[in-house]
Amino acid sequence: MPQLHHFTLDPQGRRMRLALAEYGVAATLIEERPWQPSQTLLDLNPAGLSPVYVEDNGASVAGAEALTEYLEETLGKERPLVPGSALARAEVRRLVAWFDIKFYAEVTEPVLTEKVIRRFVAAPGNGRGSPDMQRMRAGLQMLKPHLDYLGYLAEQRSWLAGNDLSLADLAAAAHISAIDYLGEINWADHPVAQTWYSRIKSRPSFRVLLGDTIPGVAPAAHYAELDF
Repeated sequence: MPQLHHFTLDPQGRRMRLALAEYGVAATLIEERPWQPSQTLLDLNPAGLSPVYVEDNGASVAGAEALTEYLEETLGKERPLVPGSALARAEVRRLVAWFDIKFYAEVTEPVLTEKVIRRFVAAPGNGRGSPDMQRMRAGLQMLKPHLDYLGYLAEQRSWLAGNDLSLADLAAAAHISAIDYLGEINWADHPVAQTWYSRIKSRPSFRVLLGDTIPGVAPAAHYAELDF
């Protein structure tokens, strides 16, 4: 069985788990710590970063961008996750980049770093276990316009990038589910985004995420509930 080296709350690893499930491929999940990469991970990717996918024959693909293209090229012929015309595929890639770059920089990274990673890693001038609350609050403040934009897209289209579920939806769900795990989304303020999230959360592929746990960081009470 293939292996996926990942960190549970890393949105890029979460997107790969969702994509593999949508493609219908089971993989053994190997947990990595981004602040302390294992020797195995370093051997597979000298950058020490996950996700890394390892085929049964030992061939490996490292990094979210390379792995996204590899999985689509090798597994996406019957059920593409970057579907449609060249223009439609460009829109999928635009939105994946939106979440992996803009959403990550403004929301996911500061919130996850300060609320989760800081429990395990000390920062200069800030002791281990002492989050920068101002930085975390700023990230959560930026969450609101992002959810408004997601809601706008969901109102205009069947799925975020068009008529079909795509990697754009998986990228958005990967980032948002990581924040939702921490209980930091007030869904009542974002009903359209909530409806979209409920749809994707109810897909069989999402079951791979519903049992997530991080030592010392319990998921929000509603995290695994389909009706929230």
